[in-house]
Amino acid sequence: MREAAFSLVGPIEGARVLDVFAGSGAMGLEALSRGAMGCVFVERDREACRVIERNLEKLRLTGAVVLCQEAVRALGEERARRHRYGLVLVDAPYEEWERYAASLSELIPGLLEEGGLAVVETVSRLEPELPLDLVTSRRYGSARITVFSK
Repeated sequence: MREAAFSLVGPIEGARVLDVFAGSGAMGLEALSRGAMGCVFVERDREACRVIERNLEKLRLTGAVVLCQEAVRALGEERARRHRYGLVLVDAPYEEWERYAASLSELIPGLLEEGGLAVVETVSRLEPELPLDLVTSRRYGSARITVFSK
């Protein structure tokens, strides 16, 4: 899924990245390894946050911040600080997309810089919507990757 997502996005050198519902941090780590300037990882699970931190150390990747808190709260704080990102990666737990959809629709547009992209991974049967321009939506087995631009 990482390869599919990044092939849809294209080059990301120098981008500031926000990895929401980061889990193990695989997507954000991939972004850093592809030349992103920095990445903010948002994950509520403390053990997953420790895994991300260990992986950052192990891979000697710099320019990262791990926010170990609930996604909507973290996004609200990032928006209040007027932080903007060139790439926002969103991989909410599939069964929880509907729970987060309204909050994400409200918060993500304000976090994207002009020309920035939001990449949303959901279960394949869902077609997520954000108040942004739809670039593409592709199914990969049981998953769907949808890319939006500002």
